[in-house]
Amino acid sequence: MSQTPPLHLAVALDAAGWHPAAWREPGARPRDLLTARYWGDLVREAEAGLLDFVTFEDSLALQSDHLDRIDDRTDRVRGRLDAVLVAARVAPLTRHIGLVPTAVVTHTEPFHLSKAVATLDHVSGGRAGLRVQISARPYESAHFGRRTIPRLTLEELNEPAGQALVEEFFDEAADYVEVVRRLWDSWEDDAEIRDAATGRFIDRDRLHYIDFSGPRFSVKGPSITPRPPQGQPLVTALAHQTIPYRLVARATDLGYVTPHSAEDARAVVHEIREEQRAAGREGEPLHVFGELVVLLDEEPGRAAERLARLDALAGQTYRSDAEIFTGTPAELADHLQDWQEAGLTGYRLRPAVLDHDLTGITRGLVPELRRRGAFRDSYTADTLRGLLGLARPANRYATT
Repeated sequence: MSQTPPLHLAVALDAAGWHPAAWREPGARPRDLLTARYWGDLVREAEAGLLDFVTFEDSLALQSDHLDRIDDRTDRVRGRLDAVLVAARVAPLTRHIGLVPTAVVTHTEPFHLSKAVATLDHVSGGRAGLRVQISARPYESAHFGRRTIPRLTLEELNEPAGQALVEEFFDEAADYVEVVRRLWDSWEDDAEIRDAATGRFIDRDRLHYIDFSGPRFSVKGPSITPRPPQGQPLVTALAHQTIPYRLVARATDLGYVTPHSAEDARAVVHEIREEQRAAGREGEPLHVFGELVVLLDEEPGRAAERLARLDALAGQTYRSDAEIFTGTPAELADHLQDWQEAGLTGYRLRPAVLDHDLTGITRGLVPELRRRGAFRDSYTADTLRGLLGLARPANRYATT
């Protein structure tokens, strides 16, 4: 029996999988990628594996292999559905698993997103979350015409001027999350009376103006959507370095990180905890999930062979910000437990080929972890916050 707390597991869903040649695999269903049935099938499979939640990728421009420009490739999946709408569509098909769509906050309005995610929390019965993402891509800003973003290479983004731009975007994201959270609280839990006999539907005194005013947003409130069932749906963000670690520590309930060794994971977790302390949140629950691209096969060596075949199809070696794992479910279980000792509380796994590697997780990895006492035997809570051991927050505007 494991002596450490059970792991939390999430899966990142994107197109046919995270490898660019995934859509060309025999079972990939490329003709179904823009259908509700396809996404429903994926999420139901994840729920059958008792996973904590799934995330849905999104963007404000066509996918590209380049940071600073759209490419003209025709051998990659291009085009996608709106992540929040996909999550809302599959919510009635599931009962327990959390649903966490990605939202690019750099060019969108917090009022719109707050009511969209609150709506998702209502229709899912308290299983909604949000993955906050920024965009420093000039071809995305061109869709909106509100700001001009310089065209920078990855190397230039890591220089002082580039880092100043990145810091501005992440500071804006922190303000964005603060506005969203205040809007979720702008209705007290008992604001809705719904008493037909007296003709009182709401108690107007329990709706609050948030009156947020800052250098980036000025939002009066209240929201048009009553407080979500979870009070505050889960807020998450992906982070690779100090500036986004600071956003995770200041504003989120869960951060995804991309270490490449147990030692690296330990250092990242330590830095986030230090940033959490600096933000005045020391002692508050904050999950840190490791990210891995996974290729799984029961037979040793087969996953590595499959990766080589996919790379040949793609015409290049697949690279990722996260570590790429190839191996058996038992080997992956060893890997996850090793990194857990470095302070990670869970993992968001990216299946390289959804048709193959999602079931490798749900039907291979999960049973292996359960045999070790390292994963749940059943769903133990009705909400996503509950699954992650997070309490329902009190409303900041409530007077009693």
